[in-house]
Amino acid sequence: MSFFKKFLQEFKEFALRGNVMDLAIGVIIGAAFQAIINSLVNDVLSPLIGLVAQTDLSYLVLTLNGVDIKYGAFLTAVINFIIMVFVIFLLVKGMNALGSLGKKKEEPAAPTTKKCIYCFSEIDINATRCPHCTSEFILEESIEEAQNEEL
Repeated sequence: MSFFKKFLQEFKEFALRGNVMDLAIGVIIGAAFQAIINSLVNDVLSPLIGLVAQTDLSYLVLTLNGVDIKYGAFLTAVINFIIMVFVIFLLVKGMNALGSLGKKKEEPAAPTTKKCIYCFSEIDINATRCPHCTSEFILEESIEEAQNEEL
């Protein structure tokens, strides 16, 4: 009897964890949403496509050697899938936008390197001479001072 009680206790802990309950709710909502999408495709989109094609997609059948290949039903399932993926994409995009509303955008880090104007190799931002071509750089501060002196 104690084995059964322990088993039930472990099952209860497992079933009542947050992740399992969230998953169960997601599956139930997903199943209900799938029914809505199926109705949209079967009752609205397929007849509209049928107006153009002069037939209902679900009745399109190819018969080979007495075997029916229901490619119309397959096309309907593909349309269902594409709509579901698009709606899930929009939901995830919306949730990501809501999640980032309160977050502060990170500022890009200050650059730590620059390119040598002579040999185009990357060097430290504070370098005054290129280690590759040994060209000497005039610091930006020195340029600004020289420009101010000229005025």
